[in-house]
Amino acid sequence: MDNVRPAAVAGSFYPGLRRTLEAIIDAMLSGAVRRAGRPKALVVPHAGYIYSGPIAASAYAQLRDPFPTRVVLLGPAHFEPVQGLALPGATALATPLGEVPVDPAALEVLGRVPSVVLSPIAHAREHSLEVQLPFLQRVLPFFTVIPLVIGHAGVDEVARVLDLLWGGEETLVVISTDLSHYLPYEQARSVDEGTARAILARDPAIAPAQACGAEGLRGLLQVARRRGLVVMQLDLRNSGDTAGDGSRVVGYGAFAFYEGAVA
Repeated sequence: MDNVRPAAVAGSFYPGLRRTLEAIIDAMLSGAVRRAGRPKALVVPHAGYIYSGPIAASAYAQLRDPFPTRVVLLGPAHFEPVQGLALPGATALATPLGEVPVDPAALEVLGRVPSVVLSPIAHAREHSLEVQLPFLQRVLPFFTVIPLVIGHAGVDEVARVLDLLWGGEETLVVISTDLSHYLPYEQARSVDEGTARAILARDPAIAPAQACGAEGLRGLLQVARRRGLVVMQLDLRNSGDTAGDGSRVVGYGAFAFYEGAVA
């Protein structure tokens, strides 16, 4: 029997009406710069679309034919404690654009990993993964997803999961994270620029104060360094740039990781 995780933040983090949602995403994608190369992994923010949507679009605009058909999606658990990495125990995830099936073969693989658990409650209100799905649904013709929220997990545990799911060109890795939180505009810019330098250097020494999804980001950076991935910064802004208030901002960055040289 199907067990679908319903959309939790449609109508708040992003529009709840299909046509409105499609139009907003398409407009953001059309305004993004498309660069050469086909990314293996993306780092994207997860705030409401009015705040971080254009930054996320700069990453998703890089996807091109041949499109990936499987997305490994990792983000932080904001609301419920998780020991390790948690799957939702669902067969599909829903948004106003339809349902995305959870990859059954990956579930079999992860079922043998001690650090991966089932936690429907950790996914129930979580936005960090959900806000990525409508972008992926507008860009990819078809895909399955492996949705994992991360709680208390070491960099080696996250890297092991990524290695197990790495696959070939059919697989895209997406790490969902915002950057600094609630700093004044100029201070946030300075902190986020330092975080961006670490990401470009594939340095996993990133603190939670620099990125709320630090666990997933550190795991990707460890794998990227070992596998020799090339990193490109696509966008680096904060909510003071997108929503206007510079007194207390949240930072957002978009980065693409490539297997091989990028023209």
